[in-house]
Formats: sequence, structure tokens, C-alpha cells
Amino acid sequence: MNATQEKLFLELRQTKEEIEQSLQIKKRQDWLISILEEELADINTAILKFEKGSFGHCEISGELIPEDLLSMIPTMKSMEESQNLQTYYKKTISTSFL
Repeated sequence: MNATQEKLFLELRQTKEEIEQSLQIKKRQDWLISILEEELADINTAILKFEKGSFGHCEISGELIPEDLLSMIPTMKSMEESQNLQTYYKKTISTSFL
């Protein structure tokens, strides 16, 4: 495990603990609970991949997912998911419109 992966692993474990604590508080709204449970499942899958030595490999092609993408979204499962990032990517406003 290289330094970047070790940092991601520690972040995943910390996020997992935070989500588990949030789920223990029953005052959350139902829609939020389902989001937290889905995120927790993705984190558990990523942690398991670390433990098996398969973290960072695309589940479809088996190729390595670039570290810069994993740094942004350590629970990324495939390169296909990276194509969805453009939907959420915040683009700068061109100054020519101002």
C-alpha cells in the first residue's frame, strides 16, 4: 500500500465511523438514513478491497483507476462511474458572458 492509498484507507475508516455514529442517532430523516446506509455499504466494499489488495481496480475491466479519481471518490468501483462525474462537475463561468 503506497502513501496515497494509506491516506485514503484511513479516510474511509474515519468516514465509516462517522456514518455509523450518525445512523445510531434515530432523529435523522428517512431519506437521509437511506443515503447514509448506501454510502456505508460503498465504504465497507472499498475497505474490503483494500484488505484483499484489489483496491483501485475497475470492477469491469480490471484496469487500475487513476489515483486522482480515487483521491476524489475513494469508493469508485469502475471507470464507468468516472464518466458520471461530468454531471456533477462544477464548471467555471466564462468571463465572456459577464
